[in-house]
Amino acid sequence: MSNPPGGSAVTVAAQVALPPQLATVKEEFLLARERARRICHRMDEAVWSRRPATGGWSVGECITHLNITSEQYMPLLDDAIRRGRERDLTARGPFRLGFMGWALVRYMEPPYKMKGKTTTPFEPVHVEPMDQTLERFDYLQQELQARVDRAAGLSLERLKIASPFASRVKYNLYAAFCVIAAHQRRHLWQAEQTLV
Repeated sequence: MSNPPGGSAVTVAAQVALPPQLATVKEEFLLARERARRICHRMDEAVWSRRPATGGWSVGECITHLNITSEQYMPLLDDAIRRGRERDLTARGPFRLGFMGWALVRYMEPPYKMKGKTTTPFEPVHVEPMDQTLERFDYLQQELQARVDRAAGLSLERLKIASPFASRVKYNLYAAFCVIAAHQRRHLWQAEQTLV
């Protein structure tokens, strides 16, 4: 059986208990999955696709954007985890976000005061029906949780990735997990505001 993306870390991660910080991030991905389901509970396709009168994205666009973002992050996470395993960069934590990670998490957290326009590859141009989009979101949340497991035992501060939104922006692997989670909270909160 071949190893999954990110190296042979499934067997390694299975032997390493998650440090508290990673356990928290993993829980945040689970909570985001449950929150998306709550937002869409009993929602019909008309509400799913309706943009708020004040402007901004519909619920469907918010969750589609999160799916696009997770898909873009996956290979970056896999590459960082693979490099960490190959170089045997191990550590138990605690981990720091670094300045860039801290700044991004702070910017992302809702309720946010500053809005920003996403880059073209992340725009939710084509929104699938609600059931398909939520199924994809569920799957990608499980995949993100799997990457957290695979990262267990690695020196997350020493492994850097470039942001898929802007390649000049770099931060460590722990910050990447936290940025993804904060970004999800931002857009799930945005989705909730369309229903108020």
